Amino acid sequence: MAVSLKDPQDGDLAEVSEINVTPFIDVILVLLIIFMVAAPLSTVDVAVDLPVSNAQPQPRPEKPVFLTVKGDLSLALGNDPVPREALQSVLDHQTSSDREQRVFLRADGTVAYRELMEVMNLLRNAGYLKIALVGIEDTGQAAAPGAGAKP
Repeated sequence: MAVSLKDPQDGDLAEVSEINVTPFIDVILVLLIIFMVAAPLSTVDVAVDLPVSNAQPQPRPEKPVFLTVKGDLSLALGNDPVPREALQSVLDHQTSSDREQRVFLRADGTVAYRELMEVMNLLRNAGYLKIALVGIEDTGQAAAPGAGAKP
């Protein structure tokens, strides 16, 4: 119960029926600080679908080197199948041992992330550090599920 501190006319202190909001504001500020600290800690795993990109397409080189990881995890350099053990020698032959040339890596949508990373590690071990991931260009039109779109 609150009391008015005005000069009483009859000598009696009158009750004030207004709510004291100071404790309420204190509680809200404490809760705000708690949520600001706790919010970054409550991250949730989110399923992602990475093949579509809205980045500006870069100019294509004259003779791009495309390495494809097929759905059955086999590799193809251009249109020719390549065994994983011979990847370095075939790449060296196609690029004339120019390890500064960019390798465009594309993978089927069913290829697991772990398998794609293994292929990237094969490229890194072969000395090819410039790797570009190829995706479908985002044209703003949502593709129907299961529809085959060409990159």
